[in-house]
Amino acid sequence: MKKKIAIILPYKEIFSQNYAGAASIWLKDYDALSNLSNQTLIYGNLDKNLKPITKNFRNIKITNTTFSKTKQYINFFYNDYLKNKFEIIEIHNRPEYLNFLINKNIDSKLIFFFHNNPLDIRGSRTVKERLNILEKTHKVFFVSAWTKNKFFEGLPFKTKSNCEILYPSIQKLKKFNFNKKKQIIFTGKLNSSKGYDLFGEAIIKILKKYDNWKAIVAGNEPREKFNFKHKNLKIYPWLPHKKILDLYNDSAISVVPSRWEEPFGRTSMESAANGCATITSQKGGLLETFNNDLFLKELKSSEIFKKIEFLIKNPNKLKFYQIKNFKNPIHLINNLVNFLDSVKLNLLEKKININKSLGPKILHISNFNEKNNQRLFNISIASKLTNGLIRNNCDVINFSYRNYLSQKVFSNLDNDILDIAKNYKPDMILLGHNNILKTKTMEILNNKKTKIALWYEDHVANYGPNWKSNLNLIEKNHFFIDKYFITTHPSVIKSVIKKDKIHFLPIPVDKNIENLKIYENKYRYKDLFFALSHGVNFGGLRNSSNDEREIFLKKLLEKGKGINFHILGINNDKPKWNYDFFKEIMICKMSLNLSRGKPLKYASSNRIASYVGNGILTFINEKVKFQELFSKKEMVFYKDENDLIAKILDLKDDISTINKISKNGKDKYFKIFNNLIISDSILSKTLSIDPKYKYAWEK
Repeated sequence: MKKKIAIILPYKEIFSQNYAGAASIWLKDYDALSNLSNQTLIYGNLDKNLKPITKNFRNIKITNTTFSKTKQYINFFYNDYLKNKFEIIEIHNRPEYLNFLINKNIDSKLIFFFHNNPLDIRGSRTVKERLNILEKTHKVFFVSAWTKNKFFEGLPFKTKSNCEILYPSIQKLKKFNFNKKKQIIFTGKLNSSKGYDLFGEAIIKILKKYDNWKAIVAGNEPREKFNFKHKNLKIYPWLPHKKILDLYNDSAISVVPSRWEEPFGRTSMESAANGCATITSQKGGLLETFNNDLFLKELKSSEIFKKIEFLIKNPNKLKFYQIKNFKNPIHLINNLVNFLDSVKLNLLEKKININKSLGPKILHISNFNEKNNQRLFNISIASKLTNGLIRNNCDVINFSYRNYLSQKVFSNLDNDILDIAKNYKPDMILLGHNNILKTKTMEILNNKKTKIALWYEDHVANYGPNWKSNLNLIEKNHFFIDKYFITTHPSVIKSVIKKDKIHFLPIPVDKNIENLKIYENKYRYKDLFFALSHGVNFGGLRNSSNDEREIFLKKLLEKGKGINFHILGINNDKPKWNYDFFKEIMICKMSLNLSRGKPLKYASSNRIASYVGNGILTFINEKVKFQELFSKKEMVFYKDENDLIAKILDLKDDISTINKISKNGKDKYFKIFNNLIISDSILSKTLSIDPKYKYAWEK
């Protein structure tokens, strides 16, 4: 099978069983369970007498020592890339490799893992370097929250949607060792950074006082020498990972007293999972390794002595911590594998299948998005209504006034519309989200043979953004407009327009556009999706924009601990459009429909069709009253941000319920809000013809 994924280890990382470091162990555990192993090639550098851990290993041999080994190493990989054209390249802990490939403008999706403090690694120390990594890398992973926080130090934002924490993980052991030895263990580098000097002083005192206890040390450090000796102290050199795990399984207590800011701390995670009562310092990411109740408040040998002695003197407490740690590991390898496989499968090239799909004559005057080169085709109400009209056997001419105005002298617009109407003789002129024609023109067009309708999707009721100017816009020429179709329920609109002219316009779905079944995607790893933009026609983020939804979203991010958000439009995450939007939403389990302004009956952002219509569970404020149209089995309704957070947390791991609500929601939305039904409502009400359907929103 063709290898689609390449993984690059650091040049000095020894990917061999007996000498594996933290990154190698991480990769070994992942590769053993990943569904993508047969599509993956791991690159590293090994001496010829060492055997790699996995079979899918490609050794980069460095023969010329005159030049930089690092440059030779990454150049070797780049030449291999030119032959293989990997779709994904995953790089571990060496930003300089990543930057090299970015500068080569390769086509692959790039994934990067930080196993250490980014501020201490060449290629990610400066703000400029880290911003470039965020901009040019598809996914950036950190082995702990501490490591991620270090990366964002000095940056203008504290997170980004392409950043994830992916902890080193382990298999949960099946059987607890009830015959643990009276044995205390320390593993790792035997230096002061790891707190070995503090441990040594404390353990000698413990062994002198409690002669029925023993201590095990496993590790080395040629740069520092300590001479701790006792008949019950056994010091091993560097041991293979499997033997270290066996020692943890036999030992009662483990001590990890690092002075160094540990990026994570695999020793504490593994010893705790093997049923040790594990004592750690509070440095770096150590407190993220397991649910630790035995951390050192002060880094002193006397503090270590007190913690160990407490456990020795209280065997019931010792057993309590051992069993608690054994039963409750918080970083499980299956979760890691499923998460990372989901990321990669969503990055691998996929084709979204679009199924390419006459009555009254309609002149539809609207914005058909030519100016934006169809960037907004999937959220264009104008296009969906035209499609629905055609499927309802109408003959439709689209007139795109926005593009027309950019090319024509403004004064010609009304004359040209009059010419088209004279030549085409439409039964209905449909003004789409505009009221641009002069009063004299409207008077000429409005006759017994031609009816005029207007649809409008922005706020025209109090408390919405720009609601007053929007209302003034549609009220212009209201004597000559036969029917209005508004995306806010008429009951909340106060206007000079006659009430019997105003009708509700649901945001339509189109079977050719909302054709995804997100609930069938097995590889969703984000909990909640939301996309914010500062105007769809603008297409980006405005520095001066004042959008109250950002306040709500920031509260959500602050309070929603444990929720994996995927929010575009804030934290410098630019909005995505059309197929790029589809790709972003496909990785999510649930979505949030959030409109600007005060929640009003049936008033919704047009994104709701993209959410529900594509089969993703959607949350919506209960004040919007969609519970009159959808049940709790089809959509989830919330009161405020606290209620929303509680419901997200309750649902996020229940994928079966999520999928059922997602599918039910999609089915119901297409049943009552598809563009056939909505365009039929416009036709029947404007042209006074019998409706083909019952309209759910008019019950």
